[in-house]
Amino acid sequence: MRSYEGKIVRKINIETLDPFGFSEKDTTKKPVNYVQRAGNSLHLKSKNLTIHNLLLIKRNKPLDSLLVKESERLVRGQRYVRSVLITPQLIKGNPDSVDVTVRVLDAWSLVPDAAFSGNRGNIALSERNFFGLGHRFDNSYQREFATGHDAYSTRYIIPNIMNTYINTAFAYQINLDDHYTKSISVDRPFFSPFAKWAAGAYLDQQFRWDTLPDANLEYSRQNFKFNTTDFWGGYSYQLLHGNTENERTTNVILTARYLNVNYLEAPAVAYDTVHFYADERFYLVGMGISSRQFVEDKYIFDYGLIEDVPVGRTAGLTGGWQEKNGRGRLYTGARVSYGNYFKGGYLSTNAEYGTFWRNGTNEQSALTFQANYFTNLLESGKWKFRQFVKARTVLGTNRVDSRGDMLTLNENGGLPGFDTDLLYGSKKLLLTFQTQAYAPWNFAGFRLNPYFNYSVGMLGVSGHGFLNSKAYSAIGLGFIISNDYLVFSTFQLSLAYYPTMPGNGQNIFQTNAFSTADFGFQGFELAKPRTVDYQ
Repeated sequence: MRSYEGKIVRKINIETLDPFGFSEKDTTKKPVNYVQRAGNSLHLKSKNLTIHNLLLIKRNKPLDSLLVKESERLVRGQRYVRSVLITPQLIKGNPDSVDVTVRVLDAWSLVPDAAFSGNRGNIALSERNFFGLGHRFDNSYQREFATGHDAYSTRYIIPNIMNTYINTAFAYQINLDDHYTKSISVDRPFFSPFAKWAAGAYLDQQFRWDTLPDANLEYSRQNFKFNTTDFWGGYSYQLLHGNTENERTTNVILTARYLNVNYLEAPAVAYDTVHFYADERFYLVGMGISSRQFVEDKYIFDYGLIEDVPVGRTAGLTGGWQEKNGRGRLYTGARVSYGNYFKGGYLSTNAEYGTFWRNGTNEQSALTFQANYFTNLLESGKWKFRQFVKARTVLGTNRVDSRGDMLTLNENGGLPGFDTDLLYGSKKLLLTFQTQAYAPWNFAGFRLNPYFNYSVGMLGVSGHGFLNSKAYSAIGLGFIISNDYLVFSTFQLSLAYYPTMPGNGQNIFQTNAFSTADFGFQGFELAKPRTVDYQ
């Protein structure tokens, strides 16, 4: 690619391929049987404009090899794309110009999902490439058989409008307890280290209820209904002078944000004596340095496909002013993170500290640390394996005496599938181990890749830490059912076992509680300024 550096791009030719029987590398490969041809006939390919809008390289501009590499990553990052290859070609008789060919192999984008347990069932249908435009349309329906309660959600996302990387999303969700969220967002993130600006607007209305105690420990149902308005913007500029990848992807980032929360319904004073659920206005600014690159690897969350693993480092400061309950207070925070490949595998870490200040005294302080690790690819015969480890610590001090300001072990912020209203704390420890196998065999193109997951969590309270805390665990077994042609990591079958779940009993089993996406990658971008993620 370096030999084409600086040559003028004359044309950009885009070719999108149906998912079955084609190859982005081998132009002679074609569908060979009826099943492949039938599958392709039911698939609507990505539009050329959809792919063109993702590219950072431009016609009549000098070819930049780093932007070619970044364009491949951005295209590959779309869930409706299986793989992509960008190749420049010299033009006969014009040695100073090149034509660029972009070959994109689509993934099957219509994805059903289902999960059933003893008392409830859930079905979902997602289209990741609506009419070949790259739009995403997600729908799900859930029913609780014992009560007859229904839940459903719908979301429509319009990404990357006209090569601006501005995304628009509309969403509505109501759960089995009649909690609902209605939202609309317009957002342009720092989608790449080469992006110079970012901004966003988010509007929502949320309703939920909870059973809260008063001073006499008498419980009563209380409603919460509030509107959120959230605006932010940021600018990035290159810190280091030079043309190496590290120099060009190390940036100073400046951001600002305005957040307004307006409560239409709030708990009665007897059940919220500290007025935690109250209107607020929050002004935040951020400043920091971000250096992020990506390393291509395979067999992490996908089977044999190129995955872009973020490496880099971040250091940032956040300051803000919050107005709530007729009073104002200062907020300060800091974040540092680092991630890279080492001899024994990949490790990324992230540490954050933030606190409010009033009259020289700190309030609602939070310290968090997270580490993600996975080993190098291990092989035994034709089988491949990786071991994943994820650790997270959350330490809160001087938190508000309100359930809304307490930690739990529930769901995504704790143990997947864990759900109880009886455990709360101001400190939390989580540790997760997962062994992932990549099977060598397949049936009709489908691969069943088994995994084993063990998670353990503890909650602590102020003044006692974790000395008197009990550890709660979850054990999961499952399969990632992948297909060489489909959107990956969609079909999962898992069985989770919980030795004890307060309020729900002991020896509890659930299906499809775990997802390998729970691990994910830690990024190294600085985006919308925020308080420490205390959950």
